[in-house]
Parts: sequence; structure tokens; C-alpha cells
Amino acid sequence: MEKSIKVYGPASVGNVIVGFDVLGLGLEKPGDEVIIQTNESRAIRISKIEGDEGRLPKDADKNTAGIAVQTLLRKLNSNQGFDISLKKNLPLGSGMGSSAASAVAAVVGANELLGNPFKKEELLPFLMESEKVASGTAHGDNIAPALLGGLIMIQQNSPVKIHRLPFPEDIFVVLVKPNVEVLTKQARMLLKEQVPLNNVVSQFSNLGSFIASLYENNIDMMRASLTDYIAEPVRAIMIPGYQLIKDAAIELDAIGCGISGSGPTMFALANSKKQAEALEARFNLEFTNINVGCISFITKASKTGATIIG
Repeated sequence: MEKSIKVYGPASVGNVIVGFDVLGLGLEKPGDEVIIQTNESRAIRISKIEGDEGRLPKDADKNTAGIAVQTLLRKLNSNQGFDISLKKNLPLGSGMGSSAASAVAAVVGANELLGNPFKKEELLPFLMESEKVASGTAHGDNIAPALLGGLIMIQQNSPVKIHRLPFPEDIFVVLVKPNVEVLTKQARMLLKEQVPLNNVVSQFSNLGSFIASLYENNIDMMRASLTDYIAEPVRAIMIPGYQLIKDAAIELDAIGCGISGSGPTMFALANSKKQAEALEARFNLEFTNINVGCISFITKASKTGATIIG
């Protein structure tokens, strides 16, 4: 008898400004929905994709969700077949971990239907394989927080080792995505292979201070730490209105503001829902003023990551 399950895979903020390829924050919303169902064909099939405007491959060997499930099955030496249906609520090329969200949801669903042979965290190596397809390199700053929720630090990618960091529950996250697309592979190509030593030292200092602020629950220290000296200055040119959003965040006293992953989505951290709403309204206004459409969200850090919803 065929069995099916529906799983929610949330968005994530890669880098969190100061942790390039090291930090990732899982969010409550938005997110993708995946329905995965056993079949008798012994094949992994992408049966349906909604919300991608026909752009994503239905070949399971090229789709991140299909790759993650196939990698899990190879580890189990299983020939179980699955049909995977994706509902893409996350825009492609948005910097919100779209490819990670659907892959995470698919592999969590497959693991559940197989009787949970792996603990949730043990699914990470299978997901790393799917990230190679999405971005050209395996890094866990989207898949780990999307899978597990919260703020995750990636100690190393191969083999993957992670640490969960505390993140204040009362902080709101404001996301705004202008109507442009930035592919992760393209954004990574912009990065310089050599970085001035003083920039590296400043980045190390900010990363350490940010992590310390989490354990001390010191918002002022957090605010003073959230400046990127490595990736963001290079990637800013790909985002129309980047400086307008940064200036507005400073004016409205956001805890921090930066590029989500490789962009073009930008995000800000707020002390309250009222401040988050003011930031969202201002960000939308700034993009309207330069004739750039956008979408926006107010959310919080996810406590659970990928979740079975049906």
C-alpha cells in the first residue's frame, strides 16, 4: 500500500552578515511544501512542481530534492521508489535558501516513510550532496538551519559538523526581496580570492563578538558586531537599492541589516513587532521610490526547522 506525507521546508538566512558560509538562521516562514509518496516503480520521480514557472528540472538526478532522497536511499542500499511533488513558495534565486528548503522537506519525508532510520541531524550529509548542484559547492549554512531550525554554526562541511547557537526568541526578522534574481553560483564568482588582512581581522572580531552577544543576550554588542567586510561589499552591486535599505535600517535603529545569503533578499533584525512593521513599510517604500517591485515578510527564527504537516 502506498503511503504519503506532506512536509514543510522553511526559508533560511545564510551567512547572517558576519558568518560567510559558517552561520545560517532558519525561519518560521516563508517555506516550501513537499508531498512525497512511496511507489512500486523503484524509481525517484519528480511528479509535479508548482510555483517555479517551469524552470526547475523534473529529472530527479538534477533536482535538489531528488538528489537528496537518492543519496539517502544509496546509504540504506534501498530500492524504494518515491514520487515527489514540490510547491515552491520561495522565489528562485532569492537568497532565502529555496533549493535547500525543498530538499530538506523531501529528505525528511522520505526518512519518515522509511521508518526514521536516521535522526534528523544525520540527514545533513545527504543534503550536502544536493547543495553541490544548487550552488556549485557543498556548504551547510542553508540546509542545516532549514532542517533543524534556529541559528546554526557550521564547523566544517566535509564531513559536516555543526553547532546550535542560542538566538533571542523576541527578535523579529524582516525580509525584503526586490524583483531581481541572483544565482548563488554567480554571486560566489564575484568573491575575491584574496582579502586584505585588516578586513579579515575585523571580520573575525565581529563574528566572535556576535557569538558572544548571543550567549550574553547583549543586543548592543550584537548591533555593534553586524558588519560584513568580506562578501557583502562585493555583492552589494547586484542589489538595486542596497544602500537605501541599509540607511533606512540604521535610521530606524534595527539591530542589524544585511544581505540574506547571496541575495538579492535583504533582511533586518528588529527588537519588536512594531519596529519590524516600521522596517518592512520603509523597505517597501524605498523600493517603490526607485521603481523596483518587491515582496516582504515579517517572521521569527524557527524552533523546529522542517516539519511534517500532513
